[in-house]
Amino acid sequence: MLLKSIIVILFIAILVSLFSGLRFLVKDLGDSKRRLLNSLGMRVTLAALLIATILYGAATGQIGSQAPWDKRLHPDAAQTIPQRSN
Repeated sequence: MLLKSIIVILFIAILVSLFSGLRFLVKDLGDSKRRLLNSLGMRVTLAALLIATILYGAATGQIGSQAPWDKRLHPDAAQTIPQRSN
């Protein structure tokens, strides 16, 4: 549960960085190039941390696929549909 919370927090931080960069690009009259570059650097760093966290969670088994179409991860979950006799 802690790992999933960290993933959500990192994703929200990436969105905040994205919109702050947009604000610096559109409305900032000061040194917008420098602040925009810092925002981009922060966003790239956060994205790398997010990918590393997801890979760590998948490697340790703390997060995984729950998709019903992923039968190789859940072979016992495959259900057959009974045929209706006429």
